Amino acid sequence: MFGTSGIRGRFGTDVTTELAGSVGKALVADGAEEVVLGRDPRDSGRPLADALAAGVTAAGGDVIDVGLAATPTVARSVGWQEADVGVSITASHNPAPDNGIKLWTPSGQAYDETARERIAGLVREASFPTPRHDEIGRRRRWDGATERHAQAIADAVEQPSDPPAVIIDVGNGSGGVTAAALRHLGCQVETLNADPDGSFPARPSEPTKANCESLRSVVAATDADLGVAHDGDADRLLAVDETGAFVSGDTLLALFSRWAVSDGRAVAVPVDTSLSVAEVVEAAGGSVRHTRVGDVFVAEVATDPQVAFGGEPSGAWIWPTETLCPDGPFAACVLASRLGEESLSELTATIPSFPIRRESIETGQKAAVVAEVGSQLQTRYDDVTTLDGYRVDVEDAWGLVRASGTQPLVRITAEGTTEAACAELFDSLSALVREATESQ
Repeated sequence: MFGTSGIRGRFGTDVTTELAGSVGKALVADGAEEVVLGRDPRDSGRPLADALAAGVTAAGGDVIDVGLAATPTVARSVGWQEADVGVSITASHNPAPDNGIKLWTPSGQAYDETARERIAGLVREASFPTPRHDEIGRRRRWDGATERHAQAIADAVEQPSDPPAVIIDVGNGSGGVTAAALRHLGCQVETLNADPDGSFPARPSEPTKANCESLRSVVAATDADLGVAHDGDADRLLAVDETGAFVSGDTLLALFSRWAVSDGRAVAVPVDTSLSVAEVVEAAGGSVRHTRVGDVFVAEVATDPQVAFGGEPSGAWIWPTETLCPDGPFAACVLASRLGEESLSELTATIPSFPIRRESIETGQKAAVVAEVGSQLQTRYDDVTTLDGYRVDVEDAWGLVRASGTQPLVRITAEGTTEAACAELFDSLSALVREATESQ
């Protein structure tokens, strides 16, 4: 029922109002008395939120409804409201027909595997007690969550000496809080695709290089110092420099990591992270801890006080002293605060670059495909690790084959010290995955 990022799938089949209601009841059966609830702009979010709230209140719990809000706003609100759990109705960067349910603890950390299985077990059992009529819970609205989030970011981020001009591509999602936070920092802010619309008419929800063409063009044609883009629920952020060049997630991860480990601590990053991160972190006196792919796993490692920062090349960024939830708006403000004597293009030019290739192959049998490929890799290569999927390390390159935790995809990544080394390993892995896919 749960993937690495909560419950997620096609609305009406994989994710239904019946399921949402059962999850609401399960949360109360699990001990929650107050539940913070928010959603992204997808139309299906309204009935799912209503159903989940009905489940909570029918089981005797109370709901604090923050309405349309960024996922990090929902996660932070759990602690602010002294509630027991937060629920985001969102499919994050997935296509418009999808939706999902993500669960958050008061620290902002996503439910870990043990907690997810506990809720799944309660849903499967479906033996929820029925309260008396005078024990029904309440649902109340809190409209101050987004402004509280914006102000909290502004209070935590150093005020830039010369506030930059920033263009935000909200992607028709729920990331409007970023504009408010940047304005608190004195930045000049313009927005693109700022009207919430869960059909994502302007661009697909995921802020990839291909999906950020409009942002790149606008930044290049103006005097903007920075462009940032969110996904549907604004837990992710990627960026464009002042020339209109897209900044890869690997480069951003290296920059954020370098800034975070100046005091010699560690960063938590997944096994598909570029070699550039380890190079800059070690040069700054820090260390790298590898995790499984998925922000929930990065957050688990980031609970260690020695971990100063955690992130993923996909655009999820975690500062554990702020929240254990990926916070795209906070990341935008950290970037803006660092621009001054050096532009973003100048900052990124200091990050080493290695040839890296990534591909996703669709299949309804992702687990079987990865298992078949893994068995072949273990016979062909000496250095194969299985922290998440199968990672191969050779003299001048590394590669990874793993099943997506949220979509019916097998992910392939390869990186090398030279283009030839990267291409050779990537082509080999890709061929194995395609052969395994066709044989299923």
